[in-house]
Amino acid sequence: MAGKSGAPWWAHLMMYAGGLTLVVAGGAAAAAQIALDTANNAVESEEILGDAQAEVVADIQGPLNILVLGVDKQGGSTRSDTMIMVHINEDLTDVSMVSLPRDLWVDIPDCGPDWGNDPCEFKLNHAASISDDWETTRPNVVNTIYDLTGVQFHIGATVDFNGFLELVDLVGEIELCPWHEITSHHGDNKVFPEGCAYYDKKDSLDLIRQRYGWNWDSDWEEGRGGDYGRQAMQQQAIRSLITELKADGYHKDPTKLNDILSGFGDSLTMQLPEEWALTDLVVNLRDINPDDITSIQVPSTAEEIDYNGEPLSIVRTHEGEEQTAADALWEALQTDTLDQWIAANPKWVKDSGAGAGETAGDAGESPTAGTD
Repeated sequence: MAGKSGAPWWAHLMMYAGGLTLVVAGGAAAAAQIALDTANNAVESEEILGDAQAEVVADIQGPLNILVLGVDKQGGSTRSDTMIMVHINEDLTDVSMVSLPRDLWVDIPDCGPDWGNDPCEFKLNHAASISDDWETTRPNVVNTIYDLTGVQFHIGATVDFNGFLELVDLVGEIELCPWHEITSHHGDNKVFPEGCAYYDKKDSLDLIRQRYGWNWDSDWEEGRGGDYGRQAMQQQAIRSLITELKADGYHKDPTKLNDILSGFGDSLTMQLPEEWALTDLVVNLRDINPDDITSIQVPSTAEEIDYNGEPLSIVRTHEGEEQTAADALWEALQTDTLDQWIAANPKWVKDSGAGAGETAGDAGESPTAGTD
């Protein structure tokens, strides 16, 4: 077994985005070889990272950087508007998540047919809209993130909405805690009340996809307006899913890893180094406490710009303090010095528990809603 030997089973590995992301949680037991083989082959392999693939060694060692792309498959097309960088420290004991705002103003290497497939500056999620062919858009998204951050990743993953729905269905309900009442913008005008409550898969997915409802002045003053609020709710969902999985005993029975992975069906794909087995990765992450997962916001503020004569709401990392902090963040991900970065930049560290989104700083004033 690669890495730590004689280790008890640790972890449930799942991902979510567009509501979904990568999470891990722990436990102990021995698994039959057939269960190991089943788990190792339960997830479809996919070339995801390209030039952003980091070098690895045979033994699983930290630090690790993982890129998770949440995708939405509708009408024959696959798009991604949730992009999360997961960092695990050298000791494989601490996890940090960096959510990349979908509206972040970035350089995109291929902006699609309307730009003659030339580079442009635009919102990050535009990188995933240049084609209905995921084989075209996926590398464009990854290259955009790599060009922005310079971070190389040891593992890549994509997961769609169906995977999230199945995982919530597996545990029944998850607890989510909106910090104020919010009305759904997804057709049925459902009202989610302030405070913590348990939600089934339909309502939890609806809630973590909301971003237009986080538009109170207090949201923007406290750094949780718009897409920042959506990120905060997604990060709540990660913790809540882990909590429910552990409460149901998944952390005590490693064979139940198969239940989780099978629940995704074809909703989850991964690029795992050839030298590593998924079960070895799970074992080596056994010491992580999910309650200690740190949520980080990319240093940036929302603003409205004039784009071709029309108002456009974006998120920008501005020159000066924000750019300095962002550059230091990318460096910290590469050098495993996030603990130092967090200590120096508490403004951008978020609480993803109840009342998530509260910050020590101001993420900017609310922009007028513009083109999506």
